Amino acid sequence: MHYTLLGRTGVQVSRLCYGTMSFGGDADEATSAAMFKRCRDAGINFFDSANVYSQGRAEEILGRLIKGCRDELVITSKVFGQMGKDRNDRGLSRRNIMLAAEASLQRLGTDRLDVYFCHQFDPTVPIDETLGAMDDLVRQGKVLYPGVSNWSAWQTAKGLGIAERLGLTPIYVLQPMYSLAKRTAEIEILPLAEQEDLAVIPYSPLGGGLLTGKYSRSKRDRQGRLVTNERYSQRYGDDEYYRLAEDFADYAKQTGTHAATLAVAWVMASPAVTAPIIGARNVEQLEASLAAADYTMSQEQWEQMSALTSPVPLATDRAEEKLEKWRGP
Repeated sequence: MHYTLLGRTGVQVSRLCYGTMSFGGDADEATSAAMFKRCRDAGINFFDSANVYSQGRAEEILGRLIKGCRDELVITSKVFGQMGKDRNDRGLSRRNIMLAAEASLQRLGTDRLDVYFCHQFDPTVPIDETLGAMDDLVRQGKVLYPGVSNWSAWQTAKGLGIAERLGLTPIYVLQPMYSLAKRTAEIEILPLAEQEDLAVIPYSPLGGGLLTGKYSRSKRDRQGRLVTNERYSQRYGDDEYYRLAEDFADYAKQTGTHAATLAVAWVMASPAVTAPIIGARNVEQLEASLAAADYTMSQEQWEQMSALTSPVPLATDRAEEKLEKWRGP
């Protein structure tokens, strides 16, 4: 396993982060423990969670697993989603952030969150209130580094400006969706991260399973999330995604490499990416993603894979200013 700095924090993290969304849901506690052990054996020290994953159960399971090695790990969680029946039990208000942080700390059995993400942007709450609550958590020692997930580039840039103007703890880590199938982050989010030295830990590098070799225009995994989960079926419902899945599966066969390994390695090759978030339902499924840690991707291969998708729009119409996005070995 290789390691890198988490943006400008000085903290070293593994080049792969393990996401615990399956803990307590698709993966029972025994399977979750087996995957955690496999990740630790592979050298992963970076684990991502959220309060809404299995409605808190994922945090509870992760909390039991990190006992005895907590200080060796970088642990994240998130706040935004509905966690109870009360109408205020969601969002990025100061009230919900403070209550949700305490609840996550209790479920994880830890005294601090290394990274605490705003899971989505909340248009009903001023950004200064949200960042002020995060700053209070930092000053209390309960959060070390604030982050944002699913924020656009302009929302993130506005947050950075407000934090600087008000003397609040800045945003350190971004968590956008990013894969060969979903490349919008390349337009402005990744360039912003590079310019501001922000860590980037993208989720869904496999496109919700689309890029695992199990899908084509005529083939569907009836047990996979793309079929069983309404959110994923909408996110990847267009035929163009299945055309990509088929072409990508054919490309992977030609290289003799598992499609999931290539998909994760492609995300890792971006110069802006700190660590893709990988996940699985069982240890067997996990292995192909873990293999990306030792996969060396050339610029030529990165370009070949990128060519399987439509060209990514630029932030401006000045095509001559297109940025290189290949990280290399």
